[in-house]
Amino acid sequence: MFDPTLLVAELARRKETVALCESLTGGLASAMLVDVPGASAVFNGALVTYATPMKHRLAGVSCEVLESVGPVSRECAREMALGVRERCAASWGLSMTGVAGPDSQDGHPVGEVWIGVADPNGWADAIRAHPHGYHRWVLLPGETEPQSVIEGDRQLIRTVAASFALETLYKLLIELQKNS
Repeated sequence: MFDPTLLVAELARRKETVALCESLTGGLASAMLVDVPGASAVFNGALVTYATPMKHRLAGVSCEVLESVGPVSRECAREMALGVRERCAASWGLSMTGVAGPDSQDGHPVGEVWIGVADPNGWADAIRAHPHGYHRWVLLPGETEPQSVIEGDRQLIRTVAASFALETLYKLLIELQKNS
């Protein structure tokens, strides 16, 4: 699992902040972050948008996205990250949405997780979670390429998703540092 101390230190070094928008993780990633001494210097706040309507109401995810592709999607994770960054006045927005189980949701398998990131310049994107050692590949109906899902029970999926999200932002910050 990722050590969130690394993310707090990197954000502090950069004099930047982060805000989180969590769905399936229910605040777990925020708790991991605030467990780190000094997190208050870099953590602006969080939204827990567990219910689909809250993704729109609190994070500003468009009704069009929620109706066309749903809450478990790249597009939703992207808009959640943009929304939380803006609403919490942070440099970075980080989001997590997916299915923790025990049952699939609207055709999405247990363990499907999307991580969204929004940067200080307004760019945002999302990736499907694929944490090393904690994922497996599944072929979904209608798909031609296997997709990654986090493997485990509900608690493990939530914990791995939260850790992977924090690690994803950290790796992006390190990559940006290398390229600057």
